[in-house]
Amino acid sequence: MTKKPNNSSIKQWPEGERPREKLIQFGAELLTDAELLAILLRIGNEGASAIDVGRELIARLGGLQGIDRAHAEDIMQIKGLGLAKTAQLKAAIEIGKRVRRMDVKPVSFDSAGAIAQYCYPKFESQRHEQFLVFLLDGQNKLLAERIISEGIPTQSVVYTRKVMEEALRLSASAVVVVHNHPSGEATPSPQDIETTQKMKQAAEVLEIILQDHIIIGRECYYSFMEHGNILD
Repeated sequence: MTKKPNNSSIKQWPEGERPREKLIQFGAELLTDAELLAILLRIGNEGASAIDVGRELIARLGGLQGIDRAHAEDIMQIKGLGLAKTAQLKAAIEIGKRVRRMDVKPVSFDSAGAIAQYCYPKFESQRHEQFLVFLLDGQNKLLAERIISEGIPTQSVVYTRKVMEEALRLSASAVVVVHNHPSGEATPSPQDIETTQKMKQAAEVLEIILQDHIIIGRECYYSFMEHGNILD
């Protein structure tokens, strides 16, 4: 009996159809998501090429964003994906996110829109609320960025004292606080409004400017300053 070739091996494909060769010849932007994943995975499993495994990842986890959001344990449930390949995937996605953040970093923190654009990549894979503070000098230049708290998907415990301690430690003149809504909606909740009022009161006592509180949704944002809700 003649043994059939293993068609699941990308090495047996015509050179012009292999993902790595296509990337070098035509550029990464022309490859499909599955082909890009195949380059990271390198090999598939018995009966499935690396591209097949990439397609399964996309289908089961909901695209590249789903892979980013998925726990490592969920990825390793897919046949052929162990610790090493899962770590490679997570590392590659994180590199892309960091490059994107570098590209959109605002030159000034006067604009809520610019800050939101900078923050979108930070929150796009977050399953939980996260509360950040940007500490600014008298010319609105960034002194530091700090994660203040992380919470469960529907609630973030915000420590006003921690924000003010960081501001005092760095002699910041102003702060911008930012948090995400994992639901994707940016509309402020009653708790968000209360948090903003408390933060405003604490800042005034210490003669620090609360410049804005920005809520990040899925490619949308809500600025308390733009809506006139940084209360006097």
